[in-house]
Amino acid sequence: MRNPWLALPAGADARERIGQVGRAWTAFLGGGRVEEQVRGVVADSWRRSAAARLDPDATAPVDLGDEELEEYRRSHPLRHALPLFRDLLGTFAEDGDHLMAVCDAQGRLLWVEGHKTVVRRAEDMNFVAGAQWDEAHAGTNAPGTAIALDHEVQIFATEHFSRRVQRFTCSAAPIHDPRTGRLLGAIDVTGGDHLASPHSLALVVATARAAEAHLATLAPSGPTFTALGRDEAVLRARRLSRRHSEIVALLCAHPEGLTGDQLALELYGDECVNPVTLRAELSRLRHVLGPLLLSRPYRLRDAVASDFAEIAECLAAGDVKGALRAYPGPLLPNSEAPGIVRLRRLIEGQLRAGVRASGDPEMLAAWTAAAWGAEDLWMWEALAAALPPGSPRQALALERVACLSEEYATLLQRPRN
Repeated sequence: MRNPWLALPAGADARERIGQVGRAWTAFLGGGRVEEQVRGVVADSWRRSAAARLDPDATAPVDLGDEELEEYRRSHPLRHALPLFRDLLGTFAEDGDHLMAVCDAQGRLLWVEGHKTVVRRAEDMNFVAGAQWDEAHAGTNAPGTAIALDHEVQIFATEHFSRRVQRFTCSAAPIHDPRTGRLLGAIDVTGGDHLASPHSLALVVATARAAEAHLATLAPSGPTFTALGRDEAVLRARRLSRRHSEIVALLCAHPEGLTGDQLALELYGDECVNPVTLRAELSRLRHVLGPLLLSRPYRLRDAVASDFAEIAECLAAGDVKGALRAYPGPLLPNSEAPGIVRLRRLIEGQLRAGVRASGDPEMLAAWTAAAWGAEDLWMWEALAAALPPGSPRQALALERVACLSEEYATLLQRPRN
């Protein structure tokens, strides 16, 4: 079976293929119909590019100037893998009249290096560091499409949506945070038509996997706290009691620390609780954590990487898909501690809003398929609106919307005691 992510089948004539796809591209721009000889991955990308109202003659915008770009690169996790990229792909690009490019999870180019002549040619289409090469801004292209699909892909010549890019062929593979699975960006090789081979795609995939392995060696050595989707959190591979899970979650959320009164309020609310009760809990927790737990105020001595902080980081970086992938469920779902309830609602609310705003039917479907989203009418309505009109999937979503609407209407009509 042919690999759908490769541009050319074995034995295909490159010149003939360029002509076939070029004619199909012209027909698509004229009427929106995609001819059958166009690969499915490319056809879908053309449709997304057209839906973004992208001008096929436009160039990708540069949205980061030199100083902003340098500051952003210094803080990006992929900076740690740059020497490895240069070792594995730098010589290949320099000697083979190619470019090596690295982009972030939004398709923004961070580094573009390689043969000087190809670098100058690429500058004419704004394939430069700081430029936005996601599909919405640059159309179908290997780094942008790899980011959109979270999969390695090869884009050949006239398969590109933008006219100016059709003289190039590129292969790209996504790179993930080895600890959380969050999408960090992609590695790309761009050059002439001879790059349309299994070898170039295999090379970038191998480089992406090597980068992830390298990043894994740099993962924080401090304790990791996991509390999403579970009632008893885990810290340093040790399962905590429910109350200790709540305390550590609150201290993770408040690295500056909490006084005894503040912590009691977060745990018990207005409930009248003897201060000795909290001190006893903290004493037992200190036996578990040892010197990690400090007092006056109560705080954690070392920075503790928590799974719910990872969700916030993904959302802040605009990586909604990565945040959803890293979300196994609500924070300590059965906890009734007021501070945990507020934090749980905040995390879930921000992620929920991000997924809905994306309009991505697959993310919306993932949300509504999960236990916490199965009865979320707001998200079912968004899913129904995002699916193709008249499709079987939309019909099922609309049926679920009607069912939930009726259930909630019945609940609202019930008399209160």
